[in-house]
Amino acid sequence: MAAVVQGSNGMKPLQNGSLSHLDVNQMIKSEDCSPKQHGNLLQSSGVTAMNSMSHAEIKTEPHDQPHDQYYSQQQQMLADAAGTSAVEEEPEIDIHINNVVCSFSVRCHLNLRQIALSGKHVEFRRETGMLMMKLRKPYTTASMWSSGKVTCTGATSEAASRIAARRFARCLQKLGFKCRFTNYRVVNVLGTCSMPFAIKITPFTERHREAQYEPELHPGVTYKLKNPKATLKIFSTGSITITAPSVSDVQRAVETIYPLVYEFRKEKTKEDVAMAQLEKKKYHHSSAGSDCDDNDNDV
Repeated sequence: MAAVVQGSNGMKPLQNGSLSHLDVNQMIKSEDCSPKQHGNLLQSSGVTAMNSMSHAEIKTEPHDQPHDQYYSQQQQMLADAAGTSAVEEEPEIDIHINNVVCSFSVRCHLNLRQIALSGKHVEFRRETGMLMMKLRKPYTTASMWSSGKVTCTGATSEAASRIAARRFARCLQKLGFKCRFTNYRVVNVLGTCSMPFAIKITPFTERHREAQYEPELHPGVTYKLKNPKATLKIFSTGSITITAPSVSDVQRAVETIYPLVYEFRKEKTKEDVAMAQLEKKKYHHSSAGSDCDDNDNDV
């Protein structure tokens, strides 16, 4: 609202508390209005403006503070959720290596009949043209052909498989054959593991086209991976059997299949838990038997 101009009839001006342009002109023309007073006026107006700004800031602070606290609480909750999800995604799963198959060549002709007559722990099958020789430590079996090719099965690690292969070659050397241990390689590795949950294999098969499930022929689902190259047998109890070219590929296959089967998890029943414990006992018993001492230096 603008101020009313003062008249000559002696009436007081109607003002809303602010200065009119006439009052300002009179203050400028008057001798009493010095620059110091102008400075005080400007200073007082500046203090008033600063006070108004401080009041505005004080009023806005209580509104901003709860928002910051809520934002920090949300960040903390997200961090905690991410930590718990990371723990759930990385459980400790024991992988048991049950069989390592390797092959090598002795680069000489083998007289299987002579080995059957002179060797120990051997079995000669004339109809198949193959001789089988066994070791106690490590507990392995070798299949030998007259061409000099030997295949070794039954080891529980790649190191034990190589030791067994060299012992078979040493046995042939002691029988009089000029053997040379060459072309050794690991052909196949069989491993098993048990998930901490049961698996809904029917919905899993419907979701993934790579899975093959024929309950009339086999109770498990066959799933083939391309990278790493592996074949898996998945059972509803949570047990998984992995066949791969090496132990490292078996481990990578388990890491690859875990997030796929985790979506179709379910709680284990008492029968599933009892079955898993029985399989674990069998594995420990077989591993203890393979580590027994052998007094026979030849085998």
